[in-house]
Amino acid sequence: MVVEAEVHVVCQQSIPVQYFGKGSRVKEVDVICPQPDESAKVKCVPTIRSGSFADIGPRRYMEDEHVRIDDLTAYLGSVLEFPQPSAFYGVFDGHGGPEAAAFVRKNLNRFFFEDVSFPQRCEVDSAFTDEVESSLRKAFLRADLALVEDSGVSSSCGTTALTAMIIESLLMVANAGDCRAVLCRKGEAIEMSQDHRPTCESERRRVEELGGFIDDGYLNGIVSVTRALGDWDMKFPRGSPSPLIAEPEFRQVTLTEDDEFLVLGCDGIWDVMTSQHAVNLIRRGLQRHDDPDQCARDLVLEALRLKTFDNLTVIVVCFSPIDHRQQSPPQQVKQRTCSLTPEALCSLRTLLEGNDLI
Repeated sequence: MVVEAEVHVVCQQSIPVQYFGKGSRVKEVDVICPQPDESAKVKCVPTIRSGSFADIGPRRYMEDEHVRIDDLTAYLGSVLEFPQPSAFYGVFDGHGGPEAAAFVRKNLNRFFFEDVSFPQRCEVDSAFTDEVESSLRKAFLRADLALVEDSGVSSSCGTTALTAMIIESLLMVANAGDCRAVLCRKGEAIEMSQDHRPTCESERRRVEELGGFIDDGYLNGIVSVTRALGDWDMKFPRGSPSPLIAEPEFRQVTLTEDDEFLVLGCDGIWDVMTSQHAVNLIRRGLQRHDDPDQCARDLVLEALRLKTFDNLTVIVVCFSPIDHRQQSPPQQVKQRTCSLTPEALCSLRTLLEGNDLI
């Protein structure tokens, strides 16, 4: 992670994480974290590398899709240019069949970068951040509309969508559904998304205000999420607010030298473990072998050990370069020696000679 010269003075004992949805005010959540003794935080430009792993789990079919792009400029070529570094990650957890998630993954470039007016700026300022958020929101809604228009995707098929974009020191997470993104900051888990489930009080209120209902933890007794792309047999005609929506919620932070990695996972992970449990496991793995692919695999295996019942997908994004730690040379075994007095040596010789006579 490359440290910039710019220093931002921190006056609060918390990390402000903004999240907001369309038509709502910006809200701030103070996530309490241990504070260093110094009164300044150093903004850092991360060195990005990532790993991932996916497994069908105990299900008969795999309905998850995911994408990892560590260098957006190199990936898109001359289509768009971004401040460096720039990266994009997504997890799409399908339901009612794999078609919706596969459709979004296949057409990701068109929805997120080609058909929307993605901002072209050299400086990551507040105006640029607002434009990025607007562009990502349009991408979610455009993908949702495309699903109803595509004859190859059933109207009863849908997918959740979780994306993370990193541009310079900006980390922006957009979420619709119950996948989750978690940031590790000095070993503490900071949730960068909210699970959109009927058990969430704010989601329940929104659903009921729009005429929906919750039955045994399911929206209208059918789906276990309150936000998703597709599922058009549960949505009202275009332009009408529905209990089930594709509108993403956003959270963003400026990365600092304290930030170690980001983990994105589908709900099959979070059904059986806490965010802190996942962060602890990944952190230990990186300290041992510094391999994000292996860490993603280990997290999936841990979920299977804990008896998850769903498909499993994990992406681990590291914010520091590969750790080329020198292995310490093997320690030589120290041999202990002792000396005997003449009297003890004589007694030992007599004892040994006596044993030989037996």
